[in-house]
Order: sequence, then C-alpha cells, then structure tokens
Amino acid sequence: MGSVHFAAAGIDTYFWLPPLAGGVLAFFCSMVGISGAFLLLPFQLSVLGFAGPAASATNLLYNLVSIPGALWRYWRENRLWWRLALIITAGGIPGTWLGAWLRSHHLAAREDFERFVALVLLYLGARMLSDILRPPAASPSPCEVPVLPARGPLLAASFVVGVIGTIYGIGGGSFMVPILVSYFRLPLHAIAGATLMATFLTSIAAVLGYLVLPTPAGIVAGPDWALGLLFGIGGLIGGHLGARCQRHVPQRLLKGLLALVLLALAARYVLT
Repeated sequence: MGSVHFAAAGIDTYFWLPPLAGGVLAFFCSMVGISGAFLLLPFQLSVLGFAGPAASATNLLYNLVSIPGALWRYWRENRLWWRLALIITAGGIPGTWLGAWLRSHHLAAREDFERFVALVLLYLGARMLSDILRPPAASPSPCEVPVLPARGPLLAASFVVGVIGTIYGIGGGSFMVPILVSYFRLPLHAIAGATLMATFLTSIAAVLGYLVLPTPAGIVAGPDWALGLLFGIGGLIGGHLGARCQRHVPQRLLKGLLALVLLALAARYVLT
C-alpha cells in the first residue's frame, strides 16, 4: 500500500501506521496506568520525523479520542470525584496556555525540545523503577471518604503540571497522580476518575491554546487533525484491550521493561 501525505505534519507515512502505533502503545501502557501519549511523542519524533510544536498539539488529540471510553466507565460507576477534577482543571488550564506559548516560542527547535523530552522520560522511567523497588504500601479502604486538600497548593501543582504536560503533548495525569498520592496523601482509588477527567478537559484547553495563540513566523502550532485522530482511534482500541488483558500480565515485569524503554529513549535524546 502507498503512503499518505499528512499536510499539517509535513510527513508521508502509511495510513495504517498511526492507528497501529497508537493501539500498541496504549495496549501496553494502559496495563501499568500511564498514557500511551508518553511514548507516542517519541514515535512522532524518531519514526515519523515530526518534531515541531504541531507534534505536541497532535499528541494531545490522542487523549481527546482515547480517554472518553474510560471516563464514561468511571462516571457510570459513580467513581468521579467532581470537585477534585474541577479544581485540578481550574489550575491546569492557565498552565496549558503558558505551555503552548513556551513550546512555540522557546522550544520549537528540535534540539531544544528533545532535551526537554529527555527530562520528562527520565522522570517517568525513574519513577517506574522506584515503584518496582518500593515495598507495597497498605491500601486504604475504598469505603473511606477522602478529604479534599487545600485549594491553593492543589491549584499551584496543577498549574505546573499543565505547563509541562502541554509542552510535551500530554494532559498531565501521569504527573498529577503521584503528586496527589505522595504529597496530598489521597487514595488512588478516589483520584483516578478525577485525574482522567482533568486530563481530558486540560487537553481540550491545550489544543485550543496551540490553535489560537500567536506564533513566531514560520512556526506551525496547530495539530494535524487526521494524524491525531488516527492515533487516537488506535489508542481507544488498544487501551480497551490492554485493560482487559491486564490481569494476565506480570505487572512488575511490564513496568520494568517500560521503565528501561523510557530511560533508553531519554539517553538517546541526551546523547544525540
């Protein structure tokens, strides 16, 4: 089959490759509780050669298509902590617009952006290894009603996460979850739906930021809609299948392998 030209991205690739990549990454990443968007961005950089600010915006479309299925499930099961979700979103949205501006004005060059990507991947890989080595903590009862943290620190944390997540091209949930669990001492079962909802809403704001904020001459920041939708469709299917297969896969082994992949990618972007 011949390749297809994606005009906004300025690349030519096979039509089936984006949904396949999105599906495979979502399949494995969903089993360990992270978004496939973390590895989708390096795929765009290193495989497709798509590196400008539009690549981050396109990566965010992946969230908009792949998240609603899981979000609907949390809502249906009455596991959405709306107040927490709205506070995280309120702090994160201003951060997304700052992140979009920084990406277009100061991290548009491939070399600069790859260094930033390396730091993000290094953080995530190190956190995964830490999770593997740390003894499992006692889980609070799902019936325990958590207390909403102070709004000021929560808004400040979500703002910073919004900046970093938008520059990279993710909603920031993989950063927000460990902050809520480790710093604010909230139980994972209570925050999962809220962080997913906030990731979805801040991803919408981030895409809008890339679309409407002014950019330097010659810089394209808006997403490639066709490419992003194909990534997202694959992610929607892969994430669903990964969730179903999760109980059959050794979690520590999978986490360890993904951590090594992330650290290897970080080293590649630092050394090249």
